[in-house]
Amino acid sequence: MNYDGMIYRPPSEAYSLILQVTVGCAHNHCTFCTMYKEKSFHVKPLREVEEDLKEARSYYGNRSLRIFLADGDALVLSQEKLCTILRLCRQYFPKTERITSYGTAQDILRKSKEELQELHELGLDMIYLGAESGSPEILEHIHKGVTVEEYVRAAERLRGTGIRLSVTLISGLGGQKMLEEHAVASAKLITAMKPDYLGFLTLLLEPGAPMLQEVKAGMMQLLTPAQVLEEMELFLTHVDSEGTVFRSNHASNYISLAGNLNRDIPAMLEKIQKSRERDAFKNESMRRL
Repeated sequence: MNYDGMIYRPPSEAYSLILQVTVGCAHNHCTFCTMYKEKSFHVKPLREVEEDLKEARSYYGNRSLRIFLADGDALVLSQEKLCTILRLCRQYFPKTERITSYGTAQDILRKSKEELQELHELGLDMIYLGAESGSPEILEHIHKGVTVEEYVRAAERLRGTGIRLSVTLISGLGGQKMLEEHAVASAKLITAMKPDYLGFLTLLLEPGAPMLQEVKAGMMQLLTPAQVLEEMELFLTHVDSEGTVFRSNHASNYISLAGNLNRDIPAMLEKIQKSRERDAFKNESMRRL
Protein backbone atom coordinates (compact mmCIF):
# COMPACT_ATOMS: atom_id res chain seq x y z
CA MET A 1 0.00 0.00 0.00
CA ASN A 2 1.42 3.36 -1.04
CA TYR A 3 0.56 5.49 1.97
CA ASP A 4 1.52 9.16 1.98
CA GLY A 5 2.51 10.29 5.50
CA MET A 6 0.95 9.27 8.83
CA ILE A 7 -2.36 7.45 8.51
CA TYR A 8 -5.22 7.97 10.98
CA ARG A 9 -8.48 6.07 11.34
CA PRO A 10 -11.39 5.82 13.81
CA PRO A 11 -10.94 3.27 16.64
CA SER A 12 -13.73 1.11 15.21
CA GLU A 13 -11.76 0.71 11.96
CA ALA A 14 -8.82 -1.02 13.66
CA TYR A 15 -9.21 -4.15 11.53
CA SER A 16 -10.24 -2.46 8.29
CA LEU A 17 -8.32 -2.10 5.07
CA ILE A 18 -7.24 1.57 5.02
CA LEU A 19 -7.51 2.87 1.48
CA GLN A 20 -5.98 6.33 1.12
CA VAL A 21 -7.96 8.27 -1.50
CA THR A 22 -7.07 11.79 -0.34
CA VAL A 23 -3.95 13.03 1.43
CA GLY A 24 -4.35 15.23 4.50
CA CYS A 25 -7.38 17.22 5.63
CA ALA A 26 -9.10 19.80 3.43
CA HIS A 27 -9.73 22.06 6.47
CA ASN A 28 -6.83 21.36 8.85
CA HIS A 29 -7.19 24.52 10.98
CA CYS A 30 -8.61 23.10 14.24
CA THR A 31 -6.55 24.40 17.16
CA PHE A 32 -6.74 21.21 19.24
CA CYS A 33 -5.53 18.94 16.42
CA THR A 34 -2.04 17.93 15.26
CA MET A 35 -3.15 15.41 12.62
CA TYR A 36 -2.10 15.83 8.99
CA LYS A 37 0.04 18.91 9.71
CA GLU A 38 2.95 17.50 7.71
CA LYS A 39 0.76 17.07 4.62
CA SER A 40 -0.53 19.40 1.95
CA PHE A 41 -4.06 18.36 1.05
CA HIS A 42 -4.51 16.75 -2.34
CA VAL A 43 -6.51 14.05 -4.05
CA LYS A 44 -4.71 10.82 -4.95
CA PRO A 45 -4.85 9.83 -8.62
CA LEU A 46 -7.32 7.04 -9.37
CA ARG A 47 -4.57 4.86 -10.81
CA GLU A 48 -2.75 4.90 -7.45
CA VAL A 49 -5.96 4.03 -5.60
CA GLU A 50 -6.55 1.11 -7.95
CA GLU A 51 -2.94 -0.05 -7.58
CA ASP A 52 -3.45 -0.18 -3.81
CA LEU A 53 -6.64 -2.20 -4.26
CA LYS A 54 -4.82 -4.62 -6.54
CA GLU A 55 -2.05 -5.06 -3.97
CA ALA A 56 -4.57 -5.57 -1.17
CA ARG A 57 -6.44 -8.14 -3.27
CA SER A 58 -3.23 -10.09 -3.89
CA TYR A 59 -2.61 -10.15 -0.13
CA TYR A 60 -6.13 -10.75 1.25
CA GLY A 61 -7.66 -12.65 -1.62
CA ASN A 62 -11.43 -12.60 -2.07
CA ARG A 63 -12.22 -12.45 1.62
CA SER A 64 -14.87 -10.44 3.39
CA LEU A 65 -13.45 -7.27 4.95
CA ARG A 66 -14.17 -3.68 5.83
CA ILE A 67 -12.70 -0.72 3.96
CA PHE A 68 -12.07 2.76 5.40
CA LEU A 69 -11.46 5.60 2.96
CA ALA A 70 -8.69 7.86 4.29
CA ASP A 71 -7.48 10.61 4.92
CA GLY A 72 -9.21 13.36 6.85
CA ASP A 73 -12.38 13.86 4.84
CA ALA A 74 -12.53 11.61 1.79
CA LEU A 75 -16.16 12.65 1.34
CA VAL A 76 -14.83 15.94 -0.06
CA LEU A 77 -14.27 14.12 -3.37
CA SER A 78 -16.59 14.78 -6.28
CA GLN A 79 -19.57 12.49 -6.71
CA GLU A 80 -18.10 11.01 -9.88
CA LYS A 81 -14.77 10.16 -8.27
CA LEU A 82 -16.34 8.74 -5.12
CA CYS A 83 -18.66 6.55 -7.15
CA THR A 84 -15.72 5.30 -9.21
CA ILE A 85 -13.74 4.44 -6.06
CA LEU A 86 -16.70 2.64 -4.49
CA ARG A 87 -17.16 0.60 -7.67
CA LEU A 88 -13.47 -0.30 -7.64
CA CYS A 89 -13.74 -1.41 -4.01
CA ARG A 90 -16.60 -3.73 -4.95
CA GLN A 91 -14.75 -4.92 -8.05
CA TYR A 92 -11.68 -6.03 -6.11
CA PHE A 93 -13.51 -7.04 -2.94
CA PRO A 94 -17.05 -8.11 -3.86
CA LYS A 95 -17.58 -9.54 -0.36
CA THR A 96 -16.82 -6.22 1.37
CA GLU A 97 -18.82 -5.90 4.60
CA ARG A 98 -18.93 -2.13 4.62
CA ILE A 99 -17.14 0.99 3.38
CA THR A 100 -16.79 4.06 5.62
CA SER A 101 -15.20 7.51 5.54
CA TYR A 102 -14.57 10.65 7.54
CA GLY A 103 -16.69 13.57 6.37
CA THR A 104 -17.54 17.13 7.37
CA ALA A 105 -20.98 18.70 7.55
CA GLN A 106 -20.09 20.76 4.49
CA ASP A 107 -19.05 17.61 2.57
CA ILE A 108 -22.48 16.10 3.27
CA LEU A 109 -24.38 19.29 2.43
CA ARG A 110 -22.59 19.64 -0.91
CA LYS A 111 -24.33 16.44 -1.98
CA SER A 112 -28.01 16.02 -2.67
CA LYS A 113 -30.06 13.36 -0.93
CA GLU A 114 -30.15 11.45 -4.22
CA GLU A 115 -26.36 11.55 -4.52
CA LEU A 116 -25.98 10.27 -0.95
CA GLN A 117 -28.42 7.47 -1.70
CA GLU A 118 -26.33 6.59 -4.76
CA LEU A 119 -23.19 6.40 -2.60
CA HIS A 120 -24.99 4.08 -0.21
CA GLU A 121 -26.16 1.84 -3.04
CA LEU A 122 -22.53 1.56 -4.15
CA GLY A 123 -21.43 0.51 -0.66
CA LEU A 124 -20.85 3.59 1.53
CA ASP A 125 -22.30 2.49 4.84
CA MET A 126 -21.24 5.10 7.41
CA ILE A 127 -19.73 8.58 7.75
CA TYR A 128 -17.66 9.63 10.78
CA LEU A 129 -18.25 13.29 11.60
CA GLY A 130 -16.13 15.11 14.18
CA ALA A 131 -18.60 17.62 15.63
CA GLU A 132 -16.39 18.22 18.73
CA SER A 133 -18.89 20.58 20.44
CA GLY A 134 -22.41 21.94 20.18
CA SER A 135 -21.38 25.39 21.40
CA PRO A 136 -21.13 28.06 18.66
CA GLU A 137 -18.60 29.96 20.78
CA ILE A 138 -16.35 26.93 21.22
CA LEU A 139 -16.62 25.96 17.54
CA GLU A 140 -15.51 29.46 16.56
CA HIS A 141 -12.72 29.44 19.15
CA ILE A 142 -11.24 26.16 17.87
CA HIS A 143 -11.49 27.33 14.23
CA LYS A 144 -13.72 24.41 13.30
CA GLY A 145 -15.16 26.29 10.33
CA VAL A 146 -18.69 24.95 10.74
CA THR A 147 -21.90 26.04 12.46
CA VAL A 148 -24.29 24.14 14.69
CA GLU A 149 -27.00 24.68 12.08
CA GLU A 150 -24.83 22.98 9.44
CA TYR A 151 -24.35 19.97 11.70
CA VAL A 152 -28.08 19.59 12.16
CA ARG A 153 -28.81 20.06 8.45
CA ALA A 154 -26.15 17.48 7.55
CA ALA A 155 -27.73 14.91 9.87
CA GLU A 156 -31.14 15.63 8.33
CA ARG A 157 -29.68 15.28 4.81
CA LEU A 158 -28.33 11.81 5.64
CA ARG A 159 -31.57 10.61 7.20
CA GLY A 160 -33.31 8.09 4.98
CA THR A 161 -30.35 7.63 2.62
CA GLY A 162 -29.19 4.41 4.27
CA ILE A 163 -25.85 5.94 5.32
CA ARG A 164 -25.33 5.77 9.06
CA LEU A 165 -23.85 8.71 11.00
CA SER A 166 -21.22 8.40 13.72
CA VAL A 167 -20.54 11.66 15.59
CA THR A 168 -17.58 12.47 17.85
CA LEU A 169 -17.48 15.02 20.70
CA ILE A 170 -14.50 15.99 22.86
CA SER A 171 -14.81 16.34 26.64
CA GLY A 172 -13.03 19.37 28.06
CA LEU A 173 -12.78 21.25 24.78
CA GLY A 174 -14.11 24.45 26.35
CA GLY A 175 -11.83 24.28 29.39
CA GLN A 176 -13.05 25.03 32.90
CA LYS A 177 -14.66 28.33 31.92
CA MET A 178 -16.95 26.72 29.32
CA LEU A 179 -17.62 23.41 31.10
CA GLU A 180 -21.37 23.84 31.45
CA GLU A 181 -21.80 25.54 28.08
CA HIS A 182 -19.94 22.73 26.30
CA ALA A 183 -21.91 19.98 28.05
CA VAL A 184 -25.40 21.43 27.66
CA ALA A 185 -24.93 22.79 24.14
CA SER A 186 -23.45 19.47 23.00
CA ALA A 187 -26.42 17.61 24.49
CA LYS A 188 -28.74 19.95 22.59
CA LEU A 189 -26.82 19.31 19.36
CA ILE A 190 -27.01 15.53 19.69
CA THR A 191 -30.71 15.77 20.57
CA ALA A 192 -31.23 17.58 17.27
CA MET A 193 -28.92 15.37 15.18
CA LYS A 194 -29.90 11.98 16.65
CA PRO A 195 -26.91 10.14 15.14
CA ASP A 196 -26.68 6.37 14.95
CA TYR A 197 -23.47 6.41 16.99
CA LEU A 198 -21.90 8.90 19.39
CA GLY A 199 -18.33 8.72 20.65
CA PHE A 200 -16.79 10.91 23.35
CA LEU A 201 -13.05 11.49 23.48
CA THR A 202 -11.36 13.53 26.20
CA LEU A 203 -9.14 16.45 25.25
CA LEU A 204 -5.49 15.40 25.09
CA LEU A 205 -3.22 18.05 23.61
CA GLU A 206 -0.11 16.83 21.85
CA PRO A 207 3.01 18.96 21.22
CA GLY A 208 2.36 21.31 18.34
CA ALA A 209 -1.35 21.80 18.97
CA PRO A 210 -2.07 25.58 18.83
CA MET A 211 -4.44 25.26 21.81
CA LEU A 212 -1.53 24.08 23.94
CA GLN A 213 -0.10 27.61 23.78
CA GLU A 214 -3.32 28.94 25.35
CA VAL A 215 -2.95 26.47 28.21
CA LYS A 216 0.71 27.34 28.78
CA ALA A 217 -0.14 31.06 28.76
CA GLY A 218 -2.87 30.53 31.37
CA MET A 219 -5.60 31.59 28.96
CA MET A 220 -7.32 28.19 29.25
CA GLN A 221 -7.51 25.82 32.21
CA LEU A 222 -7.84 22.15 31.36
CA LEU A 223 -10.46 20.08 33.17
CA THR A 224 -9.44 17.84 36.04
CA PRO A 225 -10.64 14.19 35.84
CA ALA A 226 -13.41 15.04 38.32
CA GLN A 227 -14.52 17.98 36.17
CA VAL A 228 -14.55 15.78 33.06
CA LEU A 229 -17.00 13.52 34.89
CA GLU A 230 -19.04 16.56 35.95
CA GLU A 231 -19.23 17.66 32.31
CA MET A 232 -20.26 14.18 31.19
CA GLU A 233 -22.92 14.05 33.90
CA LEU A 234 -24.36 17.33 32.64
CA PHE A 235 -24.36 16.05 29.08
CA LEU A 236 -26.14 12.81 29.95
CA THR A 237 -28.81 14.57 32.01
CA HIS A 238 -29.65 16.94 29.13
CA VAL A 239 -29.40 14.73 26.03
CA ASP A 240 -32.41 13.07 24.39
CA SER A 241 -31.43 10.83 21.49
CA GLU A 242 -33.32 7.55 21.82
CA GLY A 243 -31.47 4.59 20.29
CA THR A 244 -28.10 6.27 19.70
CA VAL A 245 -25.25 3.89 20.50
CA PHE A 246 -23.04 5.72 23.01
CA ARG A 247 -19.35 5.07 23.68
CA SER A 248 -16.88 6.91 25.90
CA ASN A 249 -14.23 4.21 26.09
CA HIS A 250 -11.45 5.75 24.01
CA ALA A 251 -7.84 5.60 25.23
CA SER A 252 -8.09 9.31 26.11
CA ASN A 253 -11.04 8.89 28.48
CA TYR A 254 -10.58 8.82 32.28
CA ILE A 255 -13.35 6.24 32.73
CA SER A 256 -15.12 3.99 30.24
CA LEU A 257 -18.83 4.36 29.59
CA ALA A 258 -20.93 2.43 27.10
CA GLY A 259 -24.62 2.02 26.46
CA ASN A 260 -27.58 3.11 24.40
CA LEU A 261 -29.25 6.48 24.74
CA ASN A 262 -31.60 7.03 26.46
CA ARG A 263 -32.10 3.57 27.93
CA ASP A 264 -28.74 3.25 29.67
CA ILE A 265 -28.30 6.82 30.89
CA PRO A 266 -29.25 5.98 34.53
CA ALA A 267 -26.66 3.17 34.66
CA MET A 268 -23.96 5.41 33.18
CA LEU A 269 -24.76 8.21 35.63
CA GLU A 270 -24.47 5.68 38.45
CA LYS A 271 -21.05 4.61 37.19
CA ILE A 272 -19.92 8.25 37.08
CA GLN A 273 -21.03 8.74 40.67
CA LYS A 274 -19.21 5.61 41.87
CA SER A 275 -16.02 6.63 40.04
CA ARG A 276 -16.22 10.04 41.67
CA GLU A 277 -16.69 8.55 45.14
CA ARG A 278 -13.76 6.18 44.72
CA ASP A 279 -11.58 8.70 42.88
CA ALA A 280 -11.21 5.95 40.28
CA PHE A 281 -9.78 7.56 37.16
CA LYS A 282 -7.38 6.27 34.53
CA ASN A 283 -3.79 7.25 35.27
CA GLU A 284 -2.61 10.16 33.12
CA SER A 285 0.29 8.08 31.78
CA MET A 286 -2.22 5.60 30.34
CA ARG A 287 -4.05 8.21 28.28
CA ARG A 288 -2.45 7.81 24.89
CA LEU A 289 -3.88 8.31 21.42
